[in-house]
Amino acid sequence: MTGTATGGTSTDAITSTNSPVRAVPEVVRRASADAGRPGLSSEVRFRIAPEEPVFAGHYPDFPIFPGVCVVECAHRAALATAPGAGTIELRALESARFIGPVFPGDVLTVRADWKPADGGWTYTATAATERGTSAKVRLGFRTEVTP
Repeated sequence: MTGTATGGTSTDAITSTNSPVRAVPEVVRRASADAGRPGLSSEVRFRIAPEEPVFAGHYPDFPIFPGVCVVECAHRAALATAPGAGTIELRALESARFIGPVFPGDVLTVRADWKPADGGWTYTATAATERGTSAKVRLGFRTEVTP
């Protein structure tokens, strides 16, 4: 899971990384102020197709979208909705908690809060399907301001 983004990078740039996840991010809301919440928030949806390559081996008779792929979706959502005009780069996976499964055909919605932290951003995301929360992920990004 590597990648950098400049203020909401294009979908082509985000999905061209070397990743087993084929789902394309659908940006609902870029990082912006949200009434009643501190900082910035964003929202991205992913349609998890039954044809995702990871389902073949995880598990053949009971396919579940792997947790690492949910983290990858959160990472891609961050790259697609990054605030500002600078470049962000993943610094750390600070925490990940897996709560519920993601199955073939699900729509995975990643809602996140962005808060400035140590020359970058802390991205705190909740990934959910129509059944409820699937994961909570916190990523740290460093920023580089472009002139």
